[in-house]
Amino acid sequence: MADPGTGGVWLVVGLGNPGPAYSGNRHNVGYMVTDELADRMGARFRAHKSRRADVVEGRLGVGGPRVVLARPHSYMNDSGGPVATLASFYKVPVDRVIAVHDELDIPFDTLRVKLGGGDNGHNGLKSMRASLGSGDFYRVRVGIGRPPGRQAPADFVLSDYSASERKLLPFGVDRAADAVESLITEGLEKTQGRFNS
Repeated sequence: MADPGTGGVWLVVGLGNPGPAYSGNRHNVGYMVTDELADRMGARFRAHKSRRADVVEGRLGVGGPRVVLARPHSYMNDSGGPVATLASFYKVPVDRVIAVHDELDIPFDTLRVKLGGGDNGHNGLKSMRASLGSGDFYRVRVGIGRPPGRQAPADFVLSDYSASERKLLPFGVDRAADAVESLITEGLEKTQGRFNS
């Protein structure tokens, strides 16, 4: 397992779908969190030379760890290819990759941080596991809750947050960004203790 705060680059991937039509979707909360992290780093996303993702390169805090934030240009189901390209380009081992994604099995306004595990039916994670050849990357799982009534999960994740959720969403995005920073600087155990309770 990678040592927090010591040499090497971290790759933080916000999972989502590109384009304005999807920007407010529950499935795009990973994009929202990487946007927040980019703001904190005082940087803007730009196209990577591979043309497969937008990236921000920088440091967390003054003299902090080197971090690459990434938003794949592909749709969620194919995000693994761009992630593997970036991991290879920046020489990032799989245990320094953090995927930020929506999670149906966690209530809205809650998050969980973990290392490894299955994909739990999440196509973005499934694609990453296949392309990286391993599931042993970190996950910051942002809860969106289960769909109401008989709505299909696939339709629910591709729908926008409700009006009441949108009021709380900035706080959830902020907290998820805090969790990413904590994971990189303080390690998994402290981060889980702080954010998984």
